[in-house]
Amino acid sequence: MTVLTLIVYYEYSMTIKDKVSVVIPSRNERFLSKTILDILAQFEGDYEIIAVLDEKWPEEYKNDIYETPAIIDDPRVVYLHNGHPYGMRDAINRAVALSTGEYILKLDGHCMVNKGMDTTLKKDIEDNWIVIPRRKRLDVELWEVQEVGKPDVDYEYLSSPSDKGVKGNIWTDRIVERLNKPEYDIDEDMTFQGSCWFTTRKHFDFLGGLSNEGYGTFVREAQEIGLKTWLSGGKVMINKKTWYAHLHKGPKYGRGYFLNKIEMEEGNRFCDDFWFNNRWEDAKYDLAWLIERFWPVPTWTPELIEQVRKK
Repeated sequence: MTVLTLIVYYEYSMTIKDKVSVVIPSRNERFLSKTILDILAQFEGDYEIIAVLDEKWPEEYKNDIYETPAIIDDPRVVYLHNGHPYGMRDAINRAVALSTGEYILKLDGHCMVNKGMDTTLKKDIEDNWIVIPRRKRLDVELWEVQEVGKPDVDYEYLSSPSDKGVKGNIWTDRIVERLNKPEYDIDEDMTFQGSCWFTTRKHFDFLGGLSNEGYGTFVREAQEIGLKTWLSGGKVMINKKTWYAHLHKGPKYGRGYFLNKIEMEEGNRFCDDFWFNNRWEDAKYDLAWLIERFWPVPTWTPELIEQVRKK
């Protein structure tokens, strides 16, 4: 285990072939140590874990849900302490800047992972892809997959200007339609939740990392990197051969990151304006192209597609 206090950005480092850098942004995260211990038990290839402490040091939990130490003492684990809460987007960028892996796996600090998830994801990926494992639901107190009578989350769609803005939504019809069909084990996904995604370091560098400009410190992470990937000629893909389980914290566990309501609203408005009006200058395709690729898409109409078509 290595503990670092990081005040300024590191220069992008040389990458090690076939290595996975697991990036975990966290603030006041009570399940961080359990998530790290799970990775150490389940991953099979060459990897490192870079956990960003975006405020205070983690606490040691005993006689609570389960016993976990505050800091995991393992040479594969690095902790970055910012000394100041810069936000989730900045935390991801800082961790990637320090990473040494050919691949980047971003993971929330309250997730359980499948055995060998790292090696499975590496088998099916192109340089300009973002790959998402199948998402299950986590019972955090038992630390096991929670069965709720719903299928696992494989697909999400991008909502329209008449609905929720540029935001991901669970695409139940597509999930059910393509369930248990091996030809769709590796399949295109329109958008995704930001709790877990896998890509090459080369592609993350091409995207320019995550931007704080307009978005603020937290919102629409998946939509920024997902749309930049699709509209530049890359792909967002679902890999159903592996999975992770994610905790939806809700009121019981609360959020580690404090979300300023005004900042969130401003970031959401910026995202909607930026993508619905095709303001990304490096785009090879416009947003209408993506909607038509996945047509029919819930909440979208032909009239709304024309509304977002680049004139």
